[in-house]
Amino acid sequence: MLVELRLENYAVIDNLAVEFAPGLNLLTGETGAGKSILIDALALLMGDKGSPDLVRSGAERAVLSAVFEVESRSDKLVSQILEHNGIDSDESSLILRREIAAKGRVFVNNQPATVAVLKQLAPHLASIHAQNESLVSFDGAVRLGLLDAFAGTQREPVMEAFDNWKRIVAKIAELEHGEQDRLRLVDLWTFQKREIEDAKLHQGEDERLEVEKRVLANAEKIYNSAMQAFDLLYEGTSSTSSSLRAAQKHLEELIRYEPKFQEALSSLETARISVEDVGASLRDYAGGIEASPEHLAKIEDRLALLDHLKRKYGPTLEDIVKLGEEVTRKLSEIDNKDEILKELRAELAAAAEKYLQAARVISKKRYEAAKKLEKLVQAEINELAMKSQFRIEISGTDEESNWTLSGFDQAEFMISTNPGEPMHPLEQIASGGELSRVMLALKASVEAGNSRRKTGGVQRTLIFDEIDTGIGGRAAEAVGKKLKSLSRSNQVLCVTHLPQIATFADHHYLIEKKQVAGRTRTSVRPIVGDERTEEIARMLSGAKLTETSLKHAEQMLQANG
Repeated sequence: MLVELRLENYAVIDNLAVEFAPGLNLLTGETGAGKSILIDALALLMGDKGSPDLVRSGAERAVLSAVFEVESRSDKLVSQILEHNGIDSDESSLILRREIAAKGRVFVNNQPATVAVLKQLAPHLASIHAQNESLVSFDGAVRLGLLDAFAGTQREPVMEAFDNWKRIVAKIAELEHGEQDRLRLVDLWTFQKREIEDAKLHQGEDERLEVEKRVLANAEKIYNSAMQAFDLLYEGTSSTSSSLRAAQKHLEELIRYEPKFQEALSSLETARISVEDVGASLRDYAGGIEASPEHLAKIEDRLALLDHLKRKYGPTLEDIVKLGEEVTRKLSEIDNKDEILKELRAELAAAAEKYLQAARVISKKRYEAAKKLEKLVQAEINELAMKSQFRIEISGTDEESNWTLSGFDQAEFMISTNPGEPMHPLEQIASGGELSRVMLALKASVEAGNSRRKTGGVQRTLIFDEIDTGIGGRAAEAVGKKLKSLSRSNQVLCVTHLPQIATFADHHYLIEKKQVAGRTRTSVRPIVGDERTEEIARMLSGAKLTETSLKHAEQMLQANG
């Protein structure tokens, strides 16, 4: 559910924040007030293509942000998308932010993201049906998704079976590679295996040898530094240890007359012991340093070998070891190719049968659901001032070439918007207003069909931009009722210019455009009470309010509120 939308320096908006609520949110305003600006902004946050032309004149960038409450049923899918893209998730909310500029940026939960991530999240957050576009992402997958939502289809068994079948197919293809290529790969893998095994690698060996190399290459400097430090601390007549011993004797004499320095004497004793310990450690370390050009040369040769292997198979020793294990496995498979292929073909047949069983189950449900859904949609459409014919055509066979993650079916939504005309695919119909109303009918029908499986709560945000174009009277009232019905299980946002629809709102927002300091500014605010009555009256009679229009507005609000 969309909780809040914020726009900054976007089109004619300098700064705007709107809070939305569950149920039916309707936006109204005079023609040219910028009602569709909010819808366009949401489309950008859903991954639509942006342009620097959208930035308000005089500003460097436009900033769009939205806060969504994520329903528990969608939370898992959203979390998976976020995790896959390395984005931390919040338990109950999702924050999207997009900056439109010469070099735009995207943030999700205040972490850098991409427009591609917004597109991945969009189906789980909001669906936008606007006049200036055909159905957003209304491809075959979406059509099947609507049908499956109505049928209550569980796709998981099909998806798991397809993934397993596909994995086995790839394995067999790898083993059945052309003989010449196979022999070439065998030679390559054998060489790689032998080269890695001969190196006898050990975890962390390169780091340890680099340290040892530095010591041996600078043995004389290290020995001199250690011994000079030893002399200063311990050995020389003016060493720190000697000075501390002398100070101790003087302090012991002082304590004979002033006992309060006893603690200071103990501190000196501790310091002297620490200094002598450090000195002894330096002496022992220096004694163990052995400048050996031969050993240094061996280490350099070993490091050169490790670097060579890392360049070929790396970038780390761990990666090289893993590659060695992988090529060993592949060689073992090729040595036992015939036996493994026999086992894999048996597994493939079982996997294919399991896939077909699962796919046929959901295919049967789709055929049954399609007949029911098309009747519901047909009835809904005809109540929305569209004397249209609607059909759902399911096609596709269980041949292997048709297998996908969602089964082997294809769904086409067909419509004839005028009596006597042939049917065409829904996404090809010309009128944006008709398209939005058909989507409204589809959404309402799907919601009506699967309401028994609901557990309550808002599913997601459905957005309709001027769904009422070309209708009025009874049809407009029918649209209002459908929106109201749809808003019981989804949050609905709708831009409308018809008072018959506006009176059904749970939350009514007024969009206004004003001249402020010589600049055009658009604002949005919720209206209630008398102010809402006046807005309905304005929609009925125009800018000039009359007693008749106000009274009519009150009656409509009472009837539909």
